[in-house]
Amino acid sequence: MAKDETTVTVDGQEVRVSHPDKVLFPAQGWTKMDVVEHFLGCAPGAVRAVYGRPCTLKRWPDGVEGDPFYLRRTKPSADVETVRVAFASAQPGPMWVPRGAADLVRMAQLGCIDLNPWPSRAEDPDHPDELRIDLDPTPGYDFDDARAVAAVVRDVLEEDGLTGWPKTSGNRGIHVYVRIDPRWTFEEVRRAALAIAREAERRHPAATTAWWKEERDGVFCDFNQMARDKTIASAYSVRQTGWVSTPFTWDELDDVRPEEFPLDRFPARWADVGDVHVAMEEFADHLGPTIERVLADEEAGLGDAPWPPHYPKMPGEPPRVSPSRARSES
Repeated sequence: MAKDETTVTVDGQEVRVSHPDKVLFPAQGWTKMDVVEHFLGCAPGAVRAVYGRPCTLKRWPDGVEGDPFYLRRTKPSADVETVRVAFASAQPGPMWVPRGAADLVRMAQLGCIDLNPWPSRAEDPDHPDELRIDLDPTPGYDFDDARAVAAVVRDVLEEDGLTGWPKTSGNRGIHVYVRIDPRWTFEEVRRAALAIAREAERRHPAATTAWWKEERDGVFCDFNQMARDKTIASAYSVRQTGWVSTPFTWDELDDVRPEEFPLDRFPARWADVGDVHVAMEEFADHLGPTIERVLADEEAGLGDAPWPPHYPKMPGEPPRVSPSRARSES
């Protein structure tokens, strides 16, 4: 008979896990407890990736064959640290701020298999300390194309004196993080991400910054993932595919494959290399050279790019209407 409840001891705390045998990945038979044990097994890296960051809870109540739902606001409790934040498209509210492995277990208990932290810290939520580049292949393109674009992104970052930290998305793409000095606003960091994406687009035929899907063909360098409120799955998250979003080094870029790191085989990777991104914490890169790219783009007539539809209209933003609709209305 399946257990209705168990507890795990972590960080000196007893954390309740209800229905530990609940199957979240039907194809593989993996349970809620398997996800809990995954996060505990790589806790130093998983905690580092979310530590002190407001988190959106992406919950999978029916497992990965159902639909997830998102909770931005967290009901304050004695066990959970929260910070009140302002959203771009909703009323302010409290968000969960994880600080340790016990929080990872509590999130998994709620059906969170992937963790979705902000790129800023609770101590200063308005100023990101991570610039994130999301390389997302469109239909007809694959991980090999993302790999090729990631190599170009790495080169652009190096030219700007920035250190990129790549990981598999856990699906078909690659995420590249840059730890930055938290002195710039979300709008400024987004424009820096857009400038990097545009330079990658100039250098590689598979890279694209086309926001409208009807025009998008290639590996989309999603600059809008740096818009306020937007999140991407953190390092060591488990994705709907069953693959773990796995940090790797640039030396591994030519050989890494996302399917090599499913939940049940990931412990071998962790035992072999541990957290290859642990040194991120020593960096606080300066965006000055990338801001120069922003200014050069503006001088060349390349201003802002479209924002997602639920954001306020931004200064210098082009018309927020798809090209096909614009043509039909003209």
